Amino acid sequence: MTGEPALPDILAQITDAVWERLAREPEPVGLQRRAREAAGVRRRGERRSLREALTTPGVRVIAECKRRSPSAGWLRQPFDPVALARAYQEGGAAAISVVTESQFFAGQAGWVAAVRQVASLPVLQKDFFLSRRQLAEAAILGADAVLLIVRLLRGGLLAEMVAAAAELELETLLEIHDGADLARALDLPAPLLGINARDLATFTVDLPRAAELASRVPPDRVVVLESGISGPADVRAHAARGLRQFLVGEHLLRAAEPREALRELVGAT
Repeated sequence: MTGEPALPDILAQITDAVWERLAREPEPVGLQRRAREAAGVRRRGERRSLREALTTPGVRVIAECKRRSPSAGWLRQPFDPVALARAYQEGGAAAISVVTESQFFAGQAGWVAAVRQVASLPVLQKDFFLSRRQLAEAAILGADAVLLIVRLLRGGLLAEMVAAAAELELETLLEIHDGADLARALDLPAPLLGINARDLATFTVDLPRAAELASRVPPDRVVVLESGISGPADVRAHAARGLRQFLVGEHLLRAAEPREALRELVGAT
């Protein structure tokens, strides 16, 4: 779209791969019906609210299950999302994030259901969501919330995806990185904003820049600081500025004892 920046190469590659998969694999018969049924189950009382989990007093951490990343390579070997989920719950996580993109992050969709079965926390599915079909798949897997990357969803597609997720009883965490992303996110009735300190164009991390962007978010939105948290000192520094919700992956995944590393973050203030 005219006036919008081109996607960084890595994002373009991932986006192309997602579209190719969706085109190559026909939508399963009955997918939308099954998704509506799954939404009905949540509506009747089995939903776990990410927003409520994040707004409980204290430091709130979304702890991530991520096998690898394009920038950092393999993060934990052997990788056991079920064991991680148990450790995260015992360590005081507010919610668990599961990265399911397969080609670039070596994720598996089935991890969402496996994690949800062993933990009572809300499960956030992180993937490159571009279509209603993917949201239907997330609902069937048992995700409580999905991450939507604002810069990937051009024009009216962002609003369509937020509305479609709501229809399926999926909460949305809108991921932003700059002022343009923020402006688009604030136009929508989405209370959860994730500010990614990592520039997906260069994979460099700038926490002060992310904190400055967070200061521009109205108080009626919940801000989650994503990427770059490397220990309790980072949590304390940002908590002093009023930020107490964090999404943490690599620091926990590289720890010898993820449960203890998480406890240190949660108890940092």
